[in-house]
Amino acid sequence: MTPHTIPLYRFEGTYREVGEQIGEACADVLQASVAFDDQIPAGRSRAEQLTLAERYRAVTAEAMPWVLEELDGAAAGAEVDPLALFACTIEEIWYSPRTAAGGPAIEGRCSDLVAVPPATANGHVLVAHNNDLSPRYRDDLIAIERAVPGDPTVFTIGDGVWISVGWNSAGLSLTGNELSPNDERVGIPREIQVRAMLRDGSLDAMVGTALRHDRASSYNNVLASSDGSVVNVEGSATRVELTEPDERGHLVHTNHYVCDAMLRYEGDPVYAERSAVRYGRAAELLAERSDASVTEDDMRAILSDHENAPDSLCRHEMEGVEGSVTCFWCVADVTDMRITFGRGNPCDSVAQEYVFAQVP
Repeated sequence: MTPHTIPLYRFEGTYREVGEQIGEACADVLQASVAFDDQIPAGRSRAEQLTLAERYRAVTAEAMPWVLEELDGAAAGAEVDPLALFACTIEEIWYSPRTAAGGPAIEGRCSDLVAVPPATANGHVLVAHNNDLSPRYRDDLIAIERAVPGDPTVFTIGDGVWISVGWNSAGLSLTGNELSPNDERVGIPREIQVRAMLRDGSLDAMVGTALRHDRASSYNNVLASSDGSVVNVEGSATRVELTEPDERGHLVHTNHYVCDAMLRYEGDPVYAERSAVRYGRAAELLAERSDASVTEDDMRAILSDHENAPDSLCRHEMEGVEGSVTCFWCVADVTDMRITFGRGNPCDSVAQEYVFAQVP
């Protein structure tokens, strides 16, 4: 069993003040992140990397100045260069195209499942997520509760200033998976969009933030509301398809494009075949559950499945096999806004719980 839990920090104040508190608490992680010279794509200097980052920052400053208040506060708290820290939030500039289609190869893998009525035993909206990245990410994980006056309270799980999943007191849930769009461009980084969506007060607003015309690219965003609504936003930089749970109340997504209209944006067709193994297995296990029977325990059990290793839903370190492992998992009852989560694999980690004080 994973021996330690994910620490929870509670920060409140202005964006700048919250950022400073995050920077102070995660100074070692942020300082290590900006020492990135050996991570820069071949043929580009550090100065060139920062110049490129400045172009993304300019778009973000125009559209979301409050984001920079928080990030610059974090840079001050950790005593690092704010532009270098912002560069670290731009996933789009940290890889060289490595596939025939010209898109990025995915470093992190995630699996998402959603069950809504008529699938669930209690009639609630259930969202489950496995987050697969390097073991180092697992060791640095933290949970943060942000309280900024005028915004919903936000609860996130991630690493330093980087957010993997989150929820807010407006009754909204955000999970999802990384994709490999082949049409990326200069714009608001997809990681920044995640932070912005968690500031929204309605599902419609969240979807609108995901669809911004000035986005650099997109994750696949799994968005849900305590009122029972669920929207899956499968996007690239220039195109998007919206889907909902099927007639049985099921929705599954992993790390490849599924919608017919999005298939031409797949930048890593080789890995898409491997992602489809997890997608098919998750859909199969969810389909085996009878109607009005799915519980939070069932969702965690699906996340804990080891079939088809190393491309299993629950990924463990394997001798002779390099790559990502399941760093954390979560199962959220979005109706009650109760999140159960744990560090490491869902099959053998300590379950923690976060509950919002009020649900709309």
